[in-house]
Amino acid sequence: MDKILEALVSSSHPLTVKRAIVKKVMEAAEKEVTEEQCQALYHLTTRLILLGEDAFQRQVGLQVQEAYARYHRDEFARFFSKEYVLGLLQQGYGSLDHRDPAILDFLHGSLRLLISCPAVLELAPLLQTEVLRIICERPEPATCAKLATILMDFPQCVPREKAGVLFCQQLVRTFTYFNCPATEERELREYVTQVTRVSVLLQGIWKAELATLLPSLQEVFAVISSTDPSFEPSIALASLVQHIPLQMITFLIKSLTTDQNVKDASMTQALCRMIDWLSWPLANHVDTWVIALLKGLAAVQKFTILIDVTLLKIEQVFNRLWYPIVRQGALVVLSHMLLSFQHSPEAFHLVVPHIVPLVKSLKNDGLPNSKTFLLQFAELVHCMMYQYSGFPDLYDSILESIKELPKPNEEKIKFVLNQSAWTSQSNSFASGLLKITGKSETGKTGLVNLGNTCYMNSIIQILFMATDFRRHVMSLHLNGSNTLMKKLQLLFAFLAHTQRAAYSPRSFLEGSRPSWFTAGSQQDCSEYLRFLLDRLHEEEKTLSAFQVTSPKPEPATTSAETLNNAVSQPVADMPSHPDPVAANGDGRTLVERMFGGRLSTAIRCLQCHSLSEKEEPFTDLSLAFCPSMSKCHGPTDEHKSSSSVGPCQGAVNGGSESSEGSVKEGAGTRMEKPVVEPTLSVPDLVDYFLAPEILENENCYFCERCASLQRAEKVMRVVAAPEYLILTLLRFSYDATCHVRRKILDNVGIPPHMSLPLRQHGISVLSSSSSDSPESGENLAKKLKPSQKEDGMMGNRTNSESNDSDSEMLSVPYVLGSVVVHSGMSSESGHYYSYGRNGSSTDGYVAHPSSKTLESSSLSESSTASQEEMGCADHKSTDWFLFNDSRVTFTNFESLRNVTGRFPKDTAYVLIYRKQEVSGQPSNSGPAVNGSRLSGEPPLQKELMDAITKDNKLFLQEQELNARARALQATAASCSFRPNGSDDNEPPGSCGPSGGGGGGGFNTISRLVF
Repeated sequence: MDKILEALVSSSHPLTVKRAIVKKVMEAAEKEVTEEQCQALYHLTTRLILLGEDAFQRQVGLQVQEAYARYHRDEFARFFSKEYVLGLLQQGYGSLDHRDPAILDFLHGSLRLLISCPAVLELAPLLQTEVLRIICERPEPATCAKLATILMDFPQCVPREKAGVLFCQQLVRTFTYFNCPATEERELREYVTQVTRVSVLLQGIWKAELATLLPSLQEVFAVISSTDPSFEPSIALASLVQHIPLQMITFLIKSLTTDQNVKDASMTQALCRMIDWLSWPLANHVDTWVIALLKGLAAVQKFTILIDVTLLKIEQVFNRLWYPIVRQGALVVLSHMLLSFQHSPEAFHLVVPHIVPLVKSLKNDGLPNSKTFLLQFAELVHCMMYQYSGFPDLYDSILESIKELPKPNEEKIKFVLNQSAWTSQSNSFASGLLKITGKSETGKTGLVNLGNTCYMNSIIQILFMATDFRRHVMSLHLNGSNTLMKKLQLLFAFLAHTQRAAYSPRSFLEGSRPSWFTAGSQQDCSEYLRFLLDRLHEEEKTLSAFQVTSPKPEPATTSAETLNNAVSQPVADMPSHPDPVAANGDGRTLVERMFGGRLSTAIRCLQCHSLSEKEEPFTDLSLAFCPSMSKCHGPTDEHKSSSSVGPCQGAVNGGSESSEGSVKEGAGTRMEKPVVEPTLSVPDLVDYFLAPEILENENCYFCERCASLQRAEKVMRVVAAPEYLILTLLRFSYDATCHVRRKILDNVGIPPHMSLPLRQHGISVLSSSSSDSPESGENLAKKLKPSQKEDGMMGNRTNSESNDSDSEMLSVPYVLGSVVVHSGMSSESGHYYSYGRNGSSTDGYVAHPSSKTLESSSLSESSTASQEEMGCADHKSTDWFLFNDSRVTFTNFESLRNVTGRFPKDTAYVLIYRKQEVSGQPSNSGPAVNGSRLSGEPPLQKELMDAITKDNKLFLQEQELNARARALQATAASCSFRPNGSDDNEPPGSCGPSGGGGGGGFNTISRLVF
């Protein structure tokens, strides 16, 4: 039969005749055939299958062998013996090399013919050894794919135990040589199919033998982390990633990032090659693993690797967005890389030139998912342009290309940026010793206490939270100068953009500290604020005069020297000069435009009724406490405790233990009582400040008309309201008996909204003051300030005078912006911290105009209640921040309002209210820099951005070095951590369980904060 078949296939008969005869030969297989005939046919059919001259011969060999093996399986099993298989796999067949894929095809087909035969189990040990040998020879993808098919069909032939681990490792290593020189789509598809088939084999082995998974992954990392320049592994390794269980991410990334044996160069190479895997078309979860490794490196503060890899690979990742099949995964990685690279615009600016062409392509490609993708991409671009504003030449074309796409709101952008920063990454991959000292969840930056500098830190933070002032400062062009305003601008830039949790304001401290302030000693924050604003005003005024008088601009050093030597004097004594940089067209300086108001003082002689009136500017109002207020309202417990002790014992000026004990006892009693509403409020103190005053006795007024000292009435009125109203509560009074400064601990109510009485220009104070007779009982302040002897003398004023004043006063609405709190018993000791509110959160409140006479309080009781309710309801939990030197946390208005009730030594000291827009009147807000309000944050100037970028890189390097040092000590160190105390149990100004800064606790003796 074999002779007939051999002659037939080589004959010249028609193909139809040949096929008919072959069919007869196959039918003969059903009959009894001797073993010699079977063996002869098996040898012939094998030769036809492997060495056939054409497809017909190979097809005949397959058909005949399958027919005879089906009916004569035992004979075929004896033919397909171990020796025969071993010869095929090691020596090949005839002219065929043993590596030829045809050998594996024949092996696979023969095993399928023996699938239910015990011979397969006998061949399994041999095949387990041989497949390992074949894999170690690094075969081509086609050979590996055929071998994978055999092993998936016959899993008993897969190497086991140690051999199985070695097989998986060698198969991973073989993957690295899977290069694809093909350029045609058909060949590329075939290549991808082959690689996928081998990766599926590995997946099956990992599932069946879990012990093989980790060694395989270690081999993968060893391959991709190789720094050998002559070796470049294939990206086909990407096909393995989708088969790694996602539950192992945390364990594997932690193992990699905390392994001290992994060098930075190896980690960098591994990360770069994983990013290359984004080009693999069919791999899932590559983006997940790449981002997990990026976050893991950030968690252990290996920022150098992240910076190098981002700058090296960001353009390559961006280019993957052009290919729809890998686009989505590439966008996820690109977004993370850009959003986390926040210390410099360098990475974003590398891809800026490619954005507009990509947007145009996405709009025109017509793919169903391109629109959704474009929305995601546009949101990313908006976030990056917000983070690195100030490059209109780069961003104009981008904004034009995405102008019709929705833009995320500012709150969402800030949230995304805050969550994406390297210093904000979850530290679950690192140990407790590697905890990142990044920004708090608020996104705000604290200020390092440089030695009793909390007085400066609290003032800087409230000025920074004055949105319009901050924006104007940031918009000034002061390049090259060394002025105090330049230092403030740089400090504001760092507070807004640094990645540090707390910035050290040493340079600003040295430039802004008054000469009479002793370094390292606690100072009065109100005095510092007044000095700072005066200095800034003087600088701008001097610079303007210098620029006007000089035909050519002097070098920055000369200008700075001139400004630094300028004589400081009160704003009231300063004539205004136009400033080409910041003037509003009226010659006012920035300090005047933001904080400057005008106060009119009128003195009326009660003898001849002559009137003397003058106006002067002010930047803050100092609100005194009238001693009789405590009599009218009842003294608070704190006041009682300090006034009930003997002479000189209630004063704390860094003094005796007995005095501290007296105060401590009273304060402790106060703490045990439930919180009570304060009997005084800020509007009460404003009313008292503006109420008429009788000048008599040793304080008599010299009347020029009478040419003698006379009793007189003094009235002050605000005639120009500032944009930001600074109110200082004069809590420190001098005790002439004991020669110390006492602190008034009265709890003062702080309304979220208040109104300031404003006298219209051109109206004399005479008529308005005439209506404020002491006998009028409506106003609390008017009961307190004038002398009681004057009751009868004021009664002869006419009703017409009183009525004329009814419409002369306006009520200017203000909203609370920030508060500095003093914690302690003396201005020379204790601690300052501040509350601040987001400026944007106040924009929703629009006041309505109202005319008021001085008969009405600056904030009536009814309006106080309603506005406080409105303020509390409108204040979101993220509107208010608590700035306590390096620490910044979220808080709320209720915490601020109740702070003195809970901690009696913590009292509001300096308050800033922001003027509100009045409906029906022209708005001051606008986009122009010269206006009072700026509509948005100004772009960051290049000089500032360069400084921030440099410091951010330095910070990341510091973090990385510190993390490495701590990691080296981690194995030998045993650390115990004490949980932080609750803010409800300690005052916000506290520095520990014993109290804060000499003012927060009750068992300290005049302790200073340091």
